[in-house]
Amino acid sequence: MSLTGFASPWWFLLLIVVGLVVAGYVYAMRARRRRMMRFSNLALLERVAPRSQGWTRHVPASLLIVSLILLTFALAGPTAEQKVPRNRATVMLVIDVSLSMEATDVEPTRLKAAQDAARSFAEGLTPGVNLGLISFAGTATVLVAPTTERAGVVHAIDNLKLAQSTATGEGIFAALQSVESFSSVVGGADGPPPARIVLMTDGKQTVPQDEYAPRGAFTAAGVAKQKDIPVTTISFGTSHGSVEIEGKEVPVEVDDASMREIARLSGGDFYKAATADELKQVYASLGEQIGYETKNVDNSRPWVVLGTIVLIGAAGSSLFLGQRLP
Repeated sequence: MSLTGFASPWWFLLLIVVGLVVAGYVYAMRARRRRMMRFSNLALLERVAPRSQGWTRHVPASLLIVSLILLTFALAGPTAEQKVPRNRATVMLVIDVSLSMEATDVEPTRLKAAQDAARSFAEGLTPGVNLGLISFAGTATVLVAPTTERAGVVHAIDNLKLAQSTATGEGIFAALQSVESFSSVVGGADGPPPARIVLMTDGKQTVPQDEYAPRGAFTAAGVAKQKDIPVTTISFGTSHGSVEIEGKEVPVEVDDASMREIARLSGGDFYKAATADELKQVYASLGEQIGYETKNVDNSRPWVVLGTIVLIGAAGSSLFLGQRLP
C-alpha cells in the first residue's frame, strides 16, 4: 500500500466530509447523553433503559469512519513503482567473431561460451523488445535486422563463423545504421523506440589500428553518443588466452581499457566476464535492464480491498452489538 504518489489527490477533499461525519457522531452522542440527563426519575431510567455497552458501542461507527478514509485514499489513485515489460525498444547484439574467439581459456572456447550466453539472452528477452544481431571480424555483417521473432536470431547465433581481424568500429557503425533504418519505419507519433547496442568482444581493435580513426571504435562510440544510442560493452576472456595461427601460438589478451572507454564515450555500461558463468550473469543482468522499465502504476486495489473489509466489519459489528446497521 503505497503513500508515495496519487493520480487524483483532489479526492482527499472528501476527508473534510469524513471529518464532518465524525463531528456529527460526537455531537449526536453528547446530545443523547443530555437528553438522558433531563429524565426526572433517574432510578426509573436505570430500570427501563437498556444497559450501556460501554466503549464497544463505538466500534461500528469507528470501523465505518476508518473504511471511509481507506476508500478515500483509493479514490485518490495511489501509485507505486513497478517493473513492467517494455513494449517498445530496439537492441542490437554485436558479437566479435575474430580468430581470437577460438581461444580455450574459457571452456570449451570463447566463441562457444559466447554463443550459449547470447542464445539465453535472446530467448529470455521480453517479447516487446526488437532484437537484431551483427557479427564482426575484419568487416561487419548484419545477420538479423531488429525483430521480435527470436527464432531467426537464435539460429544466426548458432551459426556464427570465425574470420580474421577485429574491426570493432565497423561493428558499432553497422549497428547504428540498423537502428536508424528500423526506427525510420516504426517511429510513429511517439518517435523511434529507445535503442541500445550490446557489444561483446575479446580483443583489441586491429582494423584500423587507430581507434580514433574515422571508422575506429572510439569514433563510432562518439557518434552513438550523439544519436543517444548507448553502447554497453562486454569484455570477454582472460589475460592468458592464446590461439594457434599459421603454426604459431599467438597471445590474445582481452582489452578491458578499450571496452571501458567505448562504454564511457557512448554513455553505456562496461562489464567484464572472464568465464562462461560470468558471461551468462552479465547477459541475465542486461536482460533485466533492457527488457523491463520502472513505471508508476495504479496501486488502489489494496486500499479498496482493505476499505471494503473494514466496511463489512462495521456492518457486522453493528448487527452483532446493536441489532441494526450503522
